[in-house]
Amino acid sequence: MKQQEYATGAARTAGGTSDGRTGGAGRSTTDAVVAVREPVSGGAAGADVPQELSPDPGLLRLARWFAEADPGTADDLCAASFGLYPARHFGAPTEPSAAEVSWWHGPTAHTPATARAREPRTGPGLRRARRDAAALPVVLSGAKSGTPGRHRRPERSRGAATVVPQDRSAATTAAERRIAARLLLAHPLVTASGPHADGFPLIRRHRDWLAERFDTLLGYPLVVGPWHARLHKAGPGPGAVRRLEHPVTGAPFTPGGYARLALALALLVDAPERLPLGRLLAAMRAAEPGPAAGGGDLPDLAMALAVLADWQVLADVPAGLGDLGDLGGASGVLTVDRELARAVPVGPPALADDAADLIRRAAEAEPGTAVRRRLAETPAVLAADLPEDQRAWLRDHRHSGPAALADFLGLEAEQRAEGVALLDPAEELTDLALSGAGTAAQAALLLVERLVEEVRPLPGETTGADVPVPDALIDGVLGDIADEYGLPAGWRRDYLADRTALRRDALDLLHRMGLITTRPAGWLLRAPAARYAPAPDLLPAPGTGRHSRPTSDLTIPAPTTPRAGQLA
Repeated sequence: MKQQEYATGAARTAGGTSDGRTGGAGRSTTDAVVAVREPVSGGAAGADVPQELSPDPGLLRLARWFAEADPGTADDLCAASFGLYPARHFGAPTEPSAAEVSWWHGPTAHTPATARAREPRTGPGLRRARRDAAALPVVLSGAKSGTPGRHRRPERSRGAATVVPQDRSAATTAAERRIAARLLLAHPLVTASGPHADGFPLIRRHRDWLAERFDTLLGYPLVVGPWHARLHKAGPGPGAVRRLEHPVTGAPFTPGGYARLALALALLVDAPERLPLGRLLAAMRAAEPGPAAGGGDLPDLAMALAVLADWQVLADVPAGLGDLGDLGGASGVLTVDRELARAVPVGPPALADDAADLIRRAAEAEPGTAVRRRLAETPAVLAADLPEDQRAWLRDHRHSGPAALADFLGLEAEQRAEGVALLDPAEELTDLALSGAGTAAQAALLLVERLVEEVRPLPGETTGADVPVPDALIDGVLGDIADEYGLPAGWRRDYLADRTALRRDALDLLHRMGLITTRPAGWLLRAPAARYAPAPDLLPAPGTGRHSRPTSDLTIPAPTTPRAGQLA
């Protein structure tokens, strides 16, 4: 079943258009996901009319699946049912090389580490798009003023030096479209009043072109209304290592937190605009689907409400909810945006038998679309990870497939023997950066560099894309790194005191970046990890081979004076 057959799509909803001009902003596509009930009679829509909060049955079922899932399955279920995960790409490019070269032995993007902490970025993901049209196409996706971004391809000019107004208009249009496409892939829900509001007019201006491109290349429906734009991403499938985190602390969601998020949405899609917090919490407790108790774990509930506030579904959420001893201490009145609440779900659980079935359905697509989605959303696509039909498509479209996405999103294709990676040298189109600030990120970069040097296969060895890494090697290398860099680089003291926590978070970052993976037998180092290590020295220095004689043992005869008649 294709994504459009079960997800919210403008084409399958009667009376709706891709720009939301019928039925309100986003209303045309979300009716297929939640059973939106009309307010009780006696007041206009949107008025504060007292009414019973009744949960949506589909989202209530989803909350139950979250509550019963293990952490990894809950992460996959969130990506499949909400589709609000950002794209993730490597940053620094390497020197060009032949596509047959392996990542293990090809050019690298290695930068020698320094014992100095980096200044943290203001926030992850795509920087705000620029509204100043006069700056386009020079100021693109955070490039410095007056200098085009490195990920931008120069526009071809047919004339000598002068650019006619028509060419400049075409270049500006192309730049605006690329900024809008990158913004949507990094933030699938963009509002006119949110943190990326500067880019919303570009999305509105080019909505028809963007909708056609996203649908053709990735099979993602795009709905743009007066106040928000929603890119309906498909689920990435099982084991995609995509999780929801607290927007401020970065703490990962638990199955209980996901359950409370789905339960709150089930009630908010039809809630009044002004909703007392106590009333919402009481309704959640009354509708709790078994283990997903609405007030059983207040920290989880506080995380759910914080994410809803970050998505602008809720406003006026009181701080400190997770510190309350019971629900009786909750007070305040929430502001509810029902249209955004209805725009969040993309995969209605009514068509799935269980959580695993929903995750599978959300990732279904024809081979070309499935591979392009992986290229657009993940750091690297390895042929060994693909089913046979997708592997055949990538082999037949090895250059044209990545090139189309690279041109659409302003990325650079890195072809290697094991697969393909689309790079973003600006390091904007990603939610994670390996060369990022913070102790865990710096430790992870140093760790993967030294692990590659230790276990890198020699040319000609048949190892595939993964190489086993012993746990003892990880512990030893990480201990050496902490001793060498910890104090000079100003690493967090709690990490230096708790090496187990440092190991956990460093490996977690490498796992989410696709540089290592886990199997029942232990950790495996993946081929793209070698792009962050020094280039391999495949030829030993003279006299250092194990069969070479030491220089001290060599006797060099003294020069002699040639006799008469001999050639010198």
